[in-house]
Amino acid sequence: MNVNGDDTSTSGDAEGSETTPLLGNGAGQSRPKGASFTSSVFNLMNAIMGSGVLGLAYAMASTGIVGFCVLLVPVSCLAAYSIHILLQLCDLTGITTYEELGERAFQKPGKILVGCTILIQNLGAMASYLFILKEELPASITSFLSPDASEELWYEDGRTLLILVTVFVVLPLALLPKIGFLGYTSSIAFSFMLYFAIVVVIKKWSIPCPLPHNVTLYHPEHTQFSNSSDSDCTPKLLVLSTKSAYAIPTMAFSFLCHTAVLPIYCELDRPSKKRMQNVTNVSISLSFLVYLISALFGYLTFYGQVNSELLLGYDAYIPRDVMVMTVRLAILLAVLLTVPLIHFPARKAVTMMLCGVRPFSWVAHVLITFLLLGIVLLLAVFVPDIRNMFGVVGSTTSTCLLFVYPGMFHLRISNQPLTSLGSVGAVALLVFGLFVGILSLSVIVVTWTQNP
Repeated sequence: MNVNGDDTSTSGDAEGSETTPLLGNGAGQSRPKGASFTSSVFNLMNAIMGSGVLGLAYAMASTGIVGFCVLLVPVSCLAAYSIHILLQLCDLTGITTYEELGERAFQKPGKILVGCTILIQNLGAMASYLFILKEELPASITSFLSPDASEELWYEDGRTLLILVTVFVVLPLALLPKIGFLGYTSSIAFSFMLYFAIVVVIKKWSIPCPLPHNVTLYHPEHTQFSNSSDSDCTPKLLVLSTKSAYAIPTMAFSFLCHTAVLPIYCELDRPSKKRMQNVTNVSISLSFLVYLISALFGYLTFYGQVNSELLLGYDAYIPRDVMVMTVRLAILLAVLLTVPLIHFPARKAVTMMLCGVRPFSWVAHVLITFLLLGIVLLLAVFVPDIRNMFGVVGSTTSTCLLFVYPGMFHLRISNQPLTSLGSVGAVALLVFGLFVGILSLSVIVVTWTQNP
C-alpha cells in the first residue's frame, strides 16, 4: 500500500484516462486555481469540530486520563486511516465523490445508499446545530445585558433569532458555489474553538477544589447539590464504569468529517492524494490537540463533578463570568459557521442522486439550497426535541460514513487479497464501525429507559 499514493494515479492501464482528469497532476489540462492548503485545512477542521467538544471532558471523567488518551489516539488514527482509504480509492479509480465510490462498489443501489446516508446525516447535523442555536443563543445574548429587564425583547425569542441568522448568515454562505470559499469563515470558527480551549485552561485556577457545597449544579435531567470532597481532587488515571460506554461514540463522532473530505479534495489547489492526506493529517492533529487540552483541563477543573455539557459547570460556580459568557457565544458562532459547510455535501448528494454528473447549474444550485435549508429550519423551529430523534439516525449514519463504508468499498474495489495489509486495515475499520454503531445504539436505548 502506497501511503502517499502519488504514482498510483498513472498506473491504471485501462482506466488511465479515468484517473488523470482531476486527481492526477493535471498535465495537459487547464484548471482554475483551487483552494489553498491553509484554506482546506481550516475547512476540514471546521467540519471536524462542533459542539461535541463540550462533552469530551465528561468522557475523560468516565474513562480516566490514561483511558481517555488510550481511546482517543486510536480513534483519531482510525478516522485518518479511513480518509486515507477514501483518497486511495479516488486515486485508483479517478472518482471524486463518495456517492460514485458507492456506485463503483455496488452499482446504482450503492450510490443511492451513500447519497441517502450523507443526506440524512448532514440534515440531522444541521437541524441539531440550528436547534442548539435556537435554545442557547437568546440566553447567551441576554447574559451580557442587565438581568433586570422586565419586558421580553425580540432577541429573547429563539425562533426569531434562528430565522434571522439562517436568512442573513447561513443562506448567503450556503449559496456560494464552491466549498473553498468558506475557508475564511472556517478560520474564524477554528479561532473560536481555540479560544474555548484557552478559556478552559485559564479557568482551571478560578474554581477551587473541593467544589463548594452550597452551589446547585444544573443538569439537563435533574438538579443536585455538589458533594465534592478532598478525595475527589485527585485525578483518576483509569476509570471503568457503565458511563465509560459513552466515551467511545463521543470520541468517534468528534472526528466525523468524511462527507466534506472529497468536496474539499476536488477544490484543492494542485490536488494530489499526498497533498490532501497532508491536509487531513494537519486538520486531525490540530483538532486532536484542541480536544485533548479542553478535555484535560475541563476534567481537572471539576473532576468527578464535570457536567456532560462542560460550560454548564462554569455557570454554577462562576456565574456571569465575562470570559465564560464570551466563550459560550463563541462556541455558538462556531456552530453557526459550521452549518453552511455541512450543507455543501448534503446539496451535492441530492444533486448527484437527481441530476448525476452534469455541468454546474445555478438554477439547480439555488433551488436545492433553499429546499434543504427550508427543511432544516422547519425541523429546528417546530420539532420540540430534535436531538433524541436524530440520536439513533446519527449513530448509524455516522459510523457508516466514518468506518463501515470506507472499509467495504476498499474490499470491494481494490481487489487486494484478504491477507494484504490494506484489506486487513479495511476489515478492522468495518469491525470497529459495527462495534461503535451497536454501542451507540445501546447507549441511546439505555439513556432513554433511564430518563424516559
